Amino acid sequence: MKKKNSPIVPLRIALLPAALLLAFASTGVAAQDTNTPSSANAKKLQTVIVTGTRADNRTESSSLTPIDVVSAKVLQQTGTNDLPTALARIIPSLNFPRPSAADTADTQRPAQLRGLSPDEVLVLVDGKRWHPGAILLNNGVIGRGSQPVDLNTIPISAIDHIEVLRDGASAQYGSDAIAGVINIILKHGAKGGDIEVTGGQYSAGDGRQWQGTANFGIPLNNDKGWLRFSLESGNEDNTNRAGVDNRSPAWEALGVNYRQGDPWVHSNNVLLNAQYDITPDVQFYAFGHYSRRNSISPAFYRYGLNSPSPKSPLMASMYPNGFLPLENADSFDQSLVAGVRGKVNGWRWDVSANAGGNRVSYETRNSMNFAFFNDFGYSPSVFQDGVLKSSQQSFDIDIAKDLNPGWLPNPVTLAFGTEYLRQGYQINPGELASWYVGTSGVSGGAQGFAGWQPANTVNAARHDVAEYIDLETNLTDKLGASLAVRHENYSDFGGTTSGSLSARYDFTDSFALRGSASTGFRAPSLAQGYFSQISSFYSGAGSLCAGSPPSCLPAGIYNSGLVSPTSQLGALLGGEPLKPEKSRNYTIGAVWSPTDTLNLSLDVYQIYIDNRIALSGALAITSPTVVDYLAKNGIANLDYSSINYFTNAGDTRTRGVDFVGTWVKDAGNIGTFTTTLSANYNQNVVTSVKPNPAVLDNLGINLTRLNRQDIKGYLANSSPRSKLILNEQYAIGNWSFNGTLTRYGRYTSYLSNISQYGTHDKYGNLVTDQTFSPKWVLDLSGSYRWQNWTFTLGVDNATDTYPDRNIATNTNTGTLPYSTFSPFGYNGAYAYGKVRYSW
Repeated sequence: MKKKNSPIVPLRIALLPAALLLAFASTGVAAQDTNTPSSANAKKLQTVIVTGTRADNRTESSSLTPIDVVSAKVLQQTGTNDLPTALARIIPSLNFPRPSAADTADTQRPAQLRGLSPDEVLVLVDGKRWHPGAILLNNGVIGRGSQPVDLNTIPISAIDHIEVLRDGASAQYGSDAIAGVINIILKHGAKGGDIEVTGGQYSAGDGRQWQGTANFGIPLNNDKGWLRFSLESGNEDNTNRAGVDNRSPAWEALGVNYRQGDPWVHSNNVLLNAQYDITPDVQFYAFGHYSRRNSISPAFYRYGLNSPSPKSPLMASMYPNGFLPLENADSFDQSLVAGVRGKVNGWRWDVSANAGGNRVSYETRNSMNFAFFNDFGYSPSVFQDGVLKSSQQSFDIDIAKDLNPGWLPNPVTLAFGTEYLRQGYQINPGELASWYVGTSGVSGGAQGFAGWQPANTVNAARHDVAEYIDLETNLTDKLGASLAVRHENYSDFGGTTSGSLSARYDFTDSFALRGSASTGFRAPSLAQGYFSQISSFYSGAGSLCAGSPPSCLPAGIYNSGLVSPTSQLGALLGGEPLKPEKSRNYTIGAVWSPTDTLNLSLDVYQIYIDNRIALSGALAITSPTVVDYLAKNGIANLDYSSINYFTNAGDTRTRGVDFVGTWVKDAGNIGTFTTTLSANYNQNVVTSVKPNPAVLDNLGINLTRLNRQDIKGYLANSSPRSKLILNEQYAIGNWSFNGTLTRYGRYTSYLSNISQYGTHDKYGNLVTDQTFSPKWVLDLSGSYRWQNWTFTLGVDNATDTYPDRNIATNTNTGTLPYSTFSPFGYNGAYAYGKVRYSW
């Protein structure tokens, strides 16, 4: 990979903190710390938040931007062992579908915030940037084309609470924070702990699950420090909601052979969190994590010789009655954060280092390679497909102080700092048999999931240097404001600057208006720039022809698939180095607490994103014009029939509204009621699509930058536009009960080309796209606490609700009846029990 010279910190940014300090000094700054809130609304302050602010006295109730604080107790009440599923049941703007038979997407399922791409939300753990997964989602799933963070790498048992900032925050945190920030705050201290065992299964009789967790702390050196351990181990059996092949009674007689549902998963997770007081004002802290998740998901079934249309006789010696290839992903995650923080003369400082990564090893099981068998007389049944690796290291310096300039009535929090970030991405190829094609014309590559070829090998890296400055204060007792600026300089695409301005005005102790305007960005992931995956086949003479009169390519092995936009072939056909996505975020909202027990908030937002990165359409490159053009530019032996690559394809606009209302009623001897109603409405629109590269127009290639499925579906309406969550908690004595009713709005599955595909209904109308109707899902649980023990029984999806079935043309002849876009899956009711011992 070609790298630019190391970036130089812009002088104007570096000198800004010093200039501000001089300005404050000239007005008689009192160098002191203050934790005293200046707002008249101080009596309602809650737990101090640390996300979206660097002041040390800002709370959820006084925040300048919309933020949700989700406690560990609320996470546990959802009933699931899966962190993103739990968050999706609490936060209406978060969507977490459950794709199946989608290759790599089954292993690291993507989570969306505000209907945007999964890699447009930043994930922090204790304020430190978490590493992305190694998997690039390149199949037909929500989040297609993204390289997201795997939220399931953080054990729920280690979490104290989660702060979800629903606003752009690139000016505070850098890349990825376009849709918002999920900051996972770990449990601290030596006191307290719990051990929990949970198990359950779906009403259909499958998907049995169990998990054991432990979380506890121990003091160090006369309470000068502590160590806290979080341990998890669990297992999930697969589910299956596939149907029979309905092409004819003869096909139906073969029974259910496909599998559509959750994968089999076994996981182990360990997180260690520590802190030690070096002096009364200086602390050492660290947390480290290691996890392994082994999952097996299905590919499409291969019919055998007993089917109405017998397949290759090569199958007879291994799988005469057909076989279901299984894709095994063995995922390892590890991370380590260590730092020192303290206070001196009122200054709060924090210096830390952060390293993490994900390694995913792929294996195809219960399969065969027909071409390999044909040429060598045998085929393995298990194939090593290759390894994906993603790594990230950072070094951060953060400094803050509350200053008292004489010309302002309240303290000003000044914060500034710098970050060095390095990211890496690797692809190691699989064994020969996993991708072997041969020249016989027999289908090559491991059936189900062919391995990465040596041509896919990549080892890419880049680095970034960032500087930021934040200012936050209450300009009056009623008006709070913050200003932030952050500059980044990436070694692959250069520099970018983001800024934000937020304000809040408290008209009374109970009513306030708040708003923000910011710019942001997302750096293209290394996987988007360098990932490639090739499908190979042997074509006989005269098979690949184009033009009029037709010109045919000679017999040989030809490839199709995803290539890097900066590879020789990609660049010659219009591929360009990816540019960062740029955003403009606007939010305005109201906060109203008419009583001490009723809190309401409403926030309206609009997000413009330019240069959205997406997969291009497939480029067929077998025409004589293209072949001659490539030959003149050094590619004489063309071995590709078609390619696609990532490109800055277009611009989008997101509009939406968030509502959160909470009411607490203490009814004395009758018990305590807590009611929460939250809702989100979200609309994404592709506002423009970039024109074709000139070279493609000159060659006569009909490139589709974004096809219809991208424009109307993946970037717009394949996620529910609306979501409503009504939660009721009731507690009396040792008993507590929890109920959550969720309404998932409409979403649509689009075909890529409406003119070529589809069928007709009884009225003669063309049927292609499918809009899925809204669904209500009810989750119920009850708990009894006896001394230190808590016993819980619950049912998720108690009404056994399923999404609409796919229309006939989208079911793969009846075998796959449900859409992978379903926001709550298609497994039905899940009953479970928990036993927890706490101290």
